[in-house]
Amino acid sequence: MTGALSAASPSRWSAGAWGRIPALRVVQGLASLLHAAFIFFACFAFSDTSPYDVVAIPTILLWIALGIRLHRGAVPLVFLLLAYLAAIIVALMPYLNEPLSVTWTVQLVYLVITCIFFAMLYADDTTARIEVALKAYTASCVLSAALGVVGYLQLLGIEDLFYRYGRASGTFQDPNVFGSFLTLGALYLMHGLLSGTTRWPSLSLASLIVVMAGIFLSFSRGSWGGTVVAVAVMVGALYTASRSRPLRRRIVTIGLVAAGLGAVALAGLLSISSVAETFQTRAAVTQDYDEGETGRFGNQIRGMGMLLEEPLGMGPLRWRQIFNLEPHNSYIGSFANGGWLAGAAFIALVVATCFVGFRLMARPSPYRAHAQIVFPALLMFFLQAMQIDVEKWRHVYMMLGMVWALEAARLRWDRGSSWGKAGAGAWPEPSRMRDCGVIGGGPMIGGARAGAGERAGARVRP
Repeated sequence: MTGALSAASPSRWSAGAWGRIPALRVVQGLASLLHAAFIFFACFAFSDTSPYDVVAIPTILLWIALGIRLHRGAVPLVFLLLAYLAAIIVALMPYLNEPLSVTWTVQLVYLVITCIFFAMLYADDTTARIEVALKAYTASCVLSAALGVVGYLQLLGIEDLFYRYGRASGTFQDPNVFGSFLTLGALYLMHGLLSGTTRWPSLSLASLIVVMAGIFLSFSRGSWGGTVVAVAVMVGALYTASRSRPLRRRIVTIGLVAAGLGAVALAGLLSISSVAETFQTRAAVTQDYDEGETGRFGNQIRGMGMLLEEPLGMGPLRWRQIFNLEPHNSYIGSFANGGWLAGAAFIALVVATCFVGFRLMARPSPYRAHAQIVFPALLMFFLQAMQIDVEKWRHVYMMLGMVWALEAARLRWDRGSSWGKAGAGAWPEPSRMRDCGVIGGGPMIGGARAGAGERAGARVRP
């Protein structure tokens, strides 16, 4: 009798508010929340383990359970990453008793997994998911930059908090990593202002000023030069892709005004003696640790001669033990850590990604606008890799996965779209969405299939 009554009357659970929410939608919402948190936490790098790493495992497992998959367009990325990783593991074999080498390799395996995950995640519902990721990343940039400026000005009165070696470091251990991390956020904000797609221009401008101040006060030569190159590539790609004369005039006008205001701001900052002194020191082409036979460049020359005789390399992280200094060059470091195969795979990965990235920016598609933001930032890291070790930077693997996901999405769209087959002349001017949705229908938050606006034949609003 009790069982019959229970079956006839709805339970308190099903009768409540939760009863009207499908379980799958709840899981999808949780996955979307974890995704945004995963990206946002990238800025917290006070230690080797950060909230980013804590959120990574549940985020990856949940999205895999929801059905994300590897698309054919991202297979070259996976192949090159696995070749690189396999060479590193083989080179590790003689040094399994060395904890630092083993730990470094395990961390590298984890970063490769995150890269493949990003390539899978963003290959579906691409526009919506990458837009969410870029918003979360930019928010983390603004927060970290603001804390870096506060730390540099010593407003909190706490030594070494958000401030190291006389330079702003924000939420990072190293000012160099801090400055470079901010570049993608700066590009996202600039792209919105230049293209007129941002909903809140004043907020975007204020955020951009904070981020650019953080980049400058990091006093990182690589970040300065890399940001200039990335901005030039992004602006050039946006200008070239535009067929609208008003938009081109807007890009030129805003660019000139921004350059002028930037010069005035730089002059104002350099009028402060402490800033001018640090700037003069950091702006030098070489530092004390670069010069001499045992300096950075001397070690690189000697090390390259040794690597010619070591097909399997020196072993992971063993360059440091031999020269008492990091190689400060990821290309040389890849040969040192994993031998000739790892070095060749790393170079091939950079070349292939550059080919894909420039093609994404050149060919009309619904994904070109996001490529104009993400790839220039990644290109900056490829250039920086010639003077710093970037192979352990979490956000580099995120951008790498994004670029290949954009390519996978573009290839699928190109195969199925009559517009894509018609060639560039049939396409209107693409632009970034004003929100996280896609034209032609709202995004599906958690599912793995493409959004309505990304199906074959869907056109991006000019």
